[in-house]
Amino acid sequence: MKIIPFYKNEKQLIKKSASGNREAQRRLYEKFAPKMLGVCRRYIKDLQFAEDVMVSGFVKVFKNLETFRHEGSFEGWIRQIMVRESITHLRKNQFVVFDETVLEKVHPQSTVDSFDWDTERIQSLIDALPDGYRTVFVLYAIDGYRHQEIAKELDISESTSKSQLFKARRLLQEQLKRQNSIGYGTE
Repeated sequence: MKIIPFYKNEKQLIKKSASGNREAQRRLYEKFAPKMLGVCRRYIKDLQFAEDVMVSGFVKVFKNLETFRHEGSFEGWIRQIMVRESITHLRKNQFVVFDETVLEKVHPQSTVDSFDWDTERIQSLIDALPDGYRTVFVLYAIDGYRHQEIAKELDISESTSKSQLFKARRLLQEQLKRQNSIGYGTE
């Protein structure tokens, strides 16, 4: 007996989900949730908050599926919703402060025994950035937004976006340098 996969075609899966089919919605969620949690996690340090934001993002995805025009990537469309939802969460909880007086030095909280760069270690370095720096850095360096788009999304000036990115990069370089010296036993 041959088993036919349920809604294998993404376009059909989207159409069924938009019409309220719970099984199709579950399959879309299962397909994209791991990646979208990663997107939310880059903006939000706490995993539980990131999960909450992802779930509320998926609620918006399912409420607005009929607006997806099948022009471009569906994953990209969902990603934009998750980024906006993450930024909304940060704003609502007043975690993002674009202040020039933020501490200039951020010290990593753990010592490095070996210099083996994995995703978790890189994420921890990004997490150590002040919230405003981290948000601009992730939008620009990871998600590929331009300064003009970042300024509009965060309601800041382009020069503030550029300044925050410059400072984030500088702090990351300092952290990498510090971790290199700790990792190689020179500190």
